[in-house]
Amino acid sequence: MLIRQLRDLSVSALGLGCMGMSEFYGPQNDEESTATIHRFLDLGGNFIDTADMYGPFKNEVLVGKAIATRRADVVLATKFGNERGANGAFLGVNGRPEYVRAACDASLARLGVDYIDLYYQHRVDRNIPVEETWGALAELVAAGKVRHLGISEASAVTIERANAVHPVTAVQSEWSLWTRDIEVNGVLAKVRELGIGLVAYSPLGRGFLTGTITSLDELAPEDRRRTYPRFKEENFGQNYLIVDAVKLIADRLGVTAAQLALAWVLSQGDDVVPIPGTRKVSRLEENLASLDIKLTEREIRSLNEAAPVGVTSGDRYPDMSSVNV
Repeated sequence: MLIRQLRDLSVSALGLGCMGMSEFYGPQNDEESTATIHRFLDLGGNFIDTADMYGPFKNEVLVGKAIATRRADVVLATKFGNERGANGAFLGVNGRPEYVRAACDASLARLGVDYIDLYYQHRVDRNIPVEETWGALAELVAAGKVRHLGISEASAVTIERANAVHPVTAVQSEWSLWTRDIEVNGVLAKVRELGIGLVAYSPLGRGFLTGTITSLDELAPEDRRRTYPRFKEENFGQNYLIVDAVKLIADRLGVTAAQLALAWVLSQGDDVVPIPGTRKVSRLEENLASLDIKLTEREIRSLNEAAPVGVTSGDRYPDMSSVNV
């Protein structure tokens, strides 16, 4: 497995996003998900991504059990900040220092570990200065509960402010052929200026770029993607033109659309680590094969022309108020 650097943290060049194992993308199967995590580790992967709000709370328990006998093999990332109640209700974004401390202790207990390798502020609280949140995070590092810090869906200005309190190891942002915002909103430039790693979540466009979703009817009734603007009927057809273009290039290269989409993200720099999510071993193995694809400058140019910045129709989320803060 190739290794990449997120600032001062070494991780596998492809991570495993675990969100969909416990919520959001249809029915769950813990046995199947656990087998996928084990296969990822067996194949040399080490970077596993979860969050307290996935499930809610269930995903950390699942991941913790799956890695219990292999903790030393894992670079474990989790997150706080999207606060949810025990009944699953979304309570808002919380960056209060006392909440940071309590959330970390709760995650450690659910995961069954003594420390978290990479602890992200999942969303930025508009009502709490980021310096206060990161002051509490720095205390967690000093206490040995957390080893590295990250921030997700933050603006360039916020990233710089957080980094002034404690070094930011990784910024997690949505980045794929249909979400290229960070290339033009200053985030990518800022992380490279500061020497921070970039973790690309949803590098397959929540599955859209795989070409396997051809209609909303194929999604389970409870699938959260049904609420996302880019999957809505008025945008679906326009966005599928991107998939068609990617598939044409993929067919020519003898790879799948998913593998090509991941290869494009991987080609953006050695400081970039995509974390595609899946519950299935077969999909995991397909994704990992993208590491063997070396795109030429011409092929990258063709993909950039097929999916230029801003081409996607519709917002990324139904409510965009908590992103790029």
